[in-house]
Amino acid sequence: MDLLGESGGPVRIDGRELARDELLGWASAVAAEIRGADAVAVHATASLETVAAVVGGVLAGVPVVPLPPDSGPAERAHILGDSGASLLLAASGTRPADGEPPLIPVDGLPRNGSERTGAGAAADATAMILYTSGTTGAPKGVLISRGAIAAGLDALAEAWAWTPGDVLVHGLPLFHVHGLVLGVLGALRVGSPLVHTGRPRPEAYAATAQDDGGSLFFGVPTVWSRTAADPSTARALRTARLLVSGSAPLPVPVFERLAELTGHRPVERYGMTETLITVSARADGDRRPGYVGTPLPGVETRLMGEDGWPVPRDGETPGELHVRAPLLFKGYLNRPDATAESFAADGWFRTGDIATIGPDGWHRIVGRASTDLIKSGGYRIGAGEIENALLAHPGVREAAVVGTPHDDLGEQVTAYVVADGVGEKQLIDFVAGSLSVHKRPRVVHLVGSLPRNAMGKVVKTRLTDLAP
Repeated sequence: MDLLGESGGPVRIDGRELARDELLGWASAVAAEIRGADAVAVHATASLETVAAVVGGVLAGVPVVPLPPDSGPAERAHILGDSGASLLLAASGTRPADGEPPLIPVDGLPRNGSERTGAGAAADATAMILYTSGTTGAPKGVLISRGAIAAGLDALAEAWAWTPGDVLVHGLPLFHVHGLVLGVLGALRVGSPLVHTGRPRPEAYAATAQDDGGSLFFGVPTVWSRTAADPSTARALRTARLLVSGSAPLPVPVFERLAELTGHRPVERYGMTETLITVSARADGDRRPGYVGTPLPGVETRLMGEDGWPVPRDGETPGELHVRAPLLFKGYLNRPDATAESFAADGWFRTGDIATIGPDGWHRIVGRASTDLIKSGGYRIGAGEIENALLAHPGVREAAVVGTPHDDLGEQVTAYVVADGVGEKQLIDFVAGSLSVHKRPRVVHLVGSLPRNAMGKVVKTRLTDLAP
């Protein structure tokens, strides 16, 4: 199965640009070097070398293991050892540590390779081994097939009216689904030019909209929050066609501010490494703040309660989101027990995310079952609703809410807030003015910043370290 379109525009990464044919020639040379390997690791910096290496793996039919360039020695050693990668693809300046696979310097390879293969690979062949963040133990290798990637990208192209006439712009890391699968392979499959800004800086997005005709912009909530805080930069995006937000919930105040300044109501979508993107708002449809849309074609979803029974689709009752789709991963590498545990007895994938689904099929993600569903005094409370209430205060810049132990309630609502000129009591009263009394925070910790990972997601397991 061929993952790449037959034609397309150039690829520019952090100011360096290659025409599509030159990129494919370079990738073909990579493919010739790695053919027959069980798996290859790619030192996934934001660079043309990374793109050439990944596309080389696609052409050779060799599973690609993106290696975060900022990973620590233990994480790096785990990913390389667990994946079985026999080669490391990187720029020539990269220095492998002792015991790491041999380095192939991608920048030393020619750019006139002639091999154009990959089309003969089976749809169920593994294209990528993407490692989870490892918040509940060592990162797990997620096996993503070529067929899943193709189906997912085609569904998104339809949902977002993504065509070769678009210019895709983003600055996201090239070792996750968002930045790499959607943001690189998506552009190559659709045929649209790609401009990667090196880092996801709002001013770079604005310049690309004005100078390069950027029309389709990918960002995470942190990017869009910073964009909304800079009116002149935000207004430069009025020439865009679509702003897409993902990887974490977009706070409602940020959604509304972006709509006001850019003239665009952002498209939100939902997915996981294990599922790719399964739910999304549409380019030609409604876009609701706080909601991630409806299932893509071929995707089925359901909500299940802790008692094992279905949860009603009333838009209010939360349950664990289960997914069934051709986009699902093949399993966790070397982890059959973890793979089995992630599926319900009837074959649905258990996402671990808590959601509500309305009668019209619109999905709202409450958060992770492990950190975002708070059980307090007999109530089931979603952290996201309280976070949005806090962010509506003009003095609040960032907010994260979790449940912490409480002798009487079981758990209490505890907030960690980055704010200016506002105190704990004021914020508690502010939330109580818009939400039910049982949802207001009982404790608010005012902090200087929130711990985030490479994709801008708050790492809630580290929040308690901030408490005095």
